[in-house]
Amino acid sequence: MVSSVSHSCRVPPSRPESHLQIGCSGCPSAFLSGRGARRSLSGGEARRLPSGVSQAGTAAGMGRRGGAPWALELAVLVTSACLAGVCGDEFSVLRSPQSVVFRDGSWPIPGERIPDVAALSMGFSVEDDLSWPGLAVGDLFHRPRATVLVTVKGVDKLALPVKGISYPIENAVPFSLDSVANAIHTLFSEETPVVLQLAPSEERVYMVGKANSVFEDLSVTLRQLRNRLFQDNSILSSLPLNSLSRNNEVDLLFLSELQVLHDIASLLSRHKHLAKDHSPDLYSLELAGLEEVGKRYGEDSQQFKDASQILVDSLQKFADEMFNLYSGNAVVEVVAVKAFNSPLMRKTRSILQSSQSETENPYNLAYPYNYNYSVIFNIILWMMIGLALAVIVISYNLWNMDPGYDSIIYRMTNQKIRMD
Repeated sequence: MVSSVSHSCRVPPSRPESHLQIGCSGCPSAFLSGRGARRSLSGGEARRLPSGVSQAGTAAGMGRRGGAPWALELAVLVTSACLAGVCGDEFSVLRSPQSVVFRDGSWPIPGERIPDVAALSMGFSVEDDLSWPGLAVGDLFHRPRATVLVTVKGVDKLALPVKGISYPIENAVPFSLDSVANAIHTLFSEETPVVLQLAPSEERVYMVGKANSVFEDLSVTLRQLRNRLFQDNSILSSLPLNSLSRNNEVDLLFLSELQVLHDIASLLSRHKHLAKDHSPDLYSLELAGLEEVGKRYGEDSQQFKDASQILVDSLQKFADEMFNLYSGNAVVEVVAVKAFNSPLMRKTRSILQSSQSETENPYNLAYPYNYNYSVIFNIILWMMIGLALAVIVISYNLWNMDPGYDSIIYRMTNQKIRMD
């Protein structure tokens, strides 16, 4: 039984190396091409094949001597190694209420469907059905009041606590929660939702609703972040830096992102009434400081290891604070991505859009219908049919009604009835 796959082919000392032809058992290419057939697997040693013995005969001997189970196990190991390479990134759920059920398993989640998971967990509908088994149907009448999604770039896995649930990410492409933010803004525009999307390293911020008043003192530019770190109540006074330095710009960028996490929870604690209303809130944060630390010192350096541990502790503390502020009715998720597969391209309107659309649509075809078209069509169709049938039935009964048979109007106008 083979317990591990190794790429080093060891030769027994009892036979000269020049008389051996060995196929590496741990190399996937040798296994897939069938060129490792010159190794006998029954006795556990490599030996030279006699002349006249073909590879087909050797393969048949492998099947008779128990080589098929070994090959099957090797195929499983190679497949799992390939999947580990493709699904190296991780989607983790740190805290979630009882109304949102995340199943414990290792089902890979497509990177482009992460916003759909956030939307479905908040009770919103999505355009395409999500067949991912990790998210179960929870309580439809008690949806979470907040969703917090933190994206950490530069690492494919974080040493998060055991009580969380993690899933591998398949095809980690850039994503955004703009669709979820637009749904909240459209459905709860008259109420007090809090929508905050922030990337401190890129100085990119987007606020909707009460977020403008709650987080008006939040540092969003690099200059503000640097100044915030050197104030009296910053995290530098209580955070163990270990091998990190206060005089390095890369380290300060990483620490400033942790300061943003602390300030978000601190500012929101001053407006606890917003965490108890009926409108859902959304927080989307993107942290790239750990990636810069890895580029500056290397992923095997002590600075990167210390930064990773500090980040894990800060994320767990931030998750607990946000979860408690919303009285246990919030979902806190973390996406750890080593590197995105393709850059995020935002849709913009080109000045040549009209001419390009004419060349791309020479037959003047209609635009594709929305996914709600069938629902709207059925509602209007059957309502029109019902109204038409109602008008026909009412008109027919009015036309054929007998005035003296059942109408109280004509009975009251009868002279004889008045005299009685």
